[in-house]
Amino acid sequence: MASPPPHALIIPYPAQGHVIPLMELAHAMVDRGFIVTFVNSEFNHARVVAAMSPSSSPGNNGVGGLDRIRLVAVPDGMEPGEDRNNLVRLTILMTEFMAPAVEELIHRSGEEDGEEKITCMVTDYNVGTWAVDVARRTGIRSAAVWPASAAVMATLLSFNKLIEDDIIDAEHGSAMGKETFKLSPEMPEMQSAHLAWNCVGDHDQQATLFKYLVKGVLAVDQCEFFICNSFHAAEPGAFSLFPKLLPIGPLLTGERGGDKAVGHLWQPEDAECISWLDAQPEPGSVVYVAFGSFTMFDRRQFQELALGLELCGRPFLWVVRPDIGYGKVHDYPDGFLDRVVGESGGTGRGKLVSWAPQQRVLAHPSVGCFVSHCGWNSTMEGVRNGVPFLAWPYFADQFVNQVYISDVWKVGLKAVKDEEAGVITKEHIADRVEVLMGDAGIRERVEELKKAAHESIQDGGSSHGNFDKFVEAMKQA
Repeated sequence: MASPPPHALIIPYPAQGHVIPLMELAHAMVDRGFIVTFVNSEFNHARVVAAMSPSSSPGNNGVGGLDRIRLVAVPDGMEPGEDRNNLVRLTILMTEFMAPAVEELIHRSGEEDGEEKITCMVTDYNVGTWAVDVARRTGIRSAAVWPASAAVMATLLSFNKLIEDDIIDAEHGSAMGKETFKLSPEMPEMQSAHLAWNCVGDHDQQATLFKYLVKGVLAVDQCEFFICNSFHAAEPGAFSLFPKLLPIGPLLTGERGGDKAVGHLWQPEDAECISWLDAQPEPGSVVYVAFGSFTMFDRRQFQELALGLELCGRPFLWVVRPDIGYGKVHDYPDGFLDRVVGESGGTGRGKLVSWAPQQRVLAHPSVGCFVSHCGWNSTMEGVRNGVPFLAWPYFADQFVNQVYISDVWKVGLKAVKDEEAGVITKEHIADRVEVLMGDAGIRERVEELKKAAHESIQDGGSSHGNFDKFVEAMKQA
């Protein structure tokens, strides 16, 4: 009799930027012969099901109509209506509420007819502190996934050195006297105030997050594999420092099987934006503007962005999320919608959507630059499609990603706040867009990086080989 297929339990951190790459990883493992059970928080499970493509129905276990992955929900410990953008509180509650539910799920697996026993766990590093303990107690193999850049992971793995060199405080990880540092001669200069844990919440929340992330460093040492959504040519210095961290990317985040969204929590996506892009007369003419699932602007900065897009005089596709505090109609500058967008919402040179199929948008020949918050998924999507960036980070790891975009790869420009005005001004936005659209050097470099990204995931590429090693190890009993 043939051996039963391996059964992987995949656990993302409960935020869209983590669910998306781990969902794509799940599909890639199914491609290699795995059964996959994908564990979301109850809150995000409901959002993923709601965002499934029309060819799917909530009654099946597939995602995007592919019928390949079993979706399971567990509680995250937060109350209905509680702010799940409070990542520190969410992180703390996961250990208490998600861990026992996942452990019970593993113990129960294989009990029903036709269901295979869970044989391995692939966990987001950010839930690794408890998930790896669950894997050890239940006797299954484990691997950790770092869904952000290797450079940010390198700062975490170097926390002892950062403490010894008086870069950060040992107790709460906050920046000390030295404003900048380099982990090695091959790594770029970074700002201690821009370390990921120093860019989330207030001081107490940052200290709590730092301690949690440091525990994660110790937890992932117990994992057999430690993989990340990057590629060697993008961050050779970080991979040289920590060769145990294996790049398997860039993953095709956000899409699979044509127009089927993978793992998106915001919905509905506006498919009309693709036909709008098709109608643009010139290739490389459109400014694409999207700031991910967390970025919030105050009213003044929001209006300055709108006026900057108007001032640049180019067609633009702007993703304006529907959540509270961002993009209410009355927050637009007076007359902006009539002047730039048009009364029908899409007949002018500006197109506003609540969410977009970003992979398809960035792959479209009409798109000429990407105004981005520098989230890692967006960064990798821009790179793999060869689109220059206007880099505008908001929090967490995004400031380090901006350094790579503008200073290391040199495939984009930084959006810089005017200290006197207190905002990134409309004039600066329009000027940066114009420079990006006309800079042949930036376009040449982003094309070279795009080529390296695609080579890494082809047969014979470094990421492809690392993924082969990973899946073969996880298949072993």
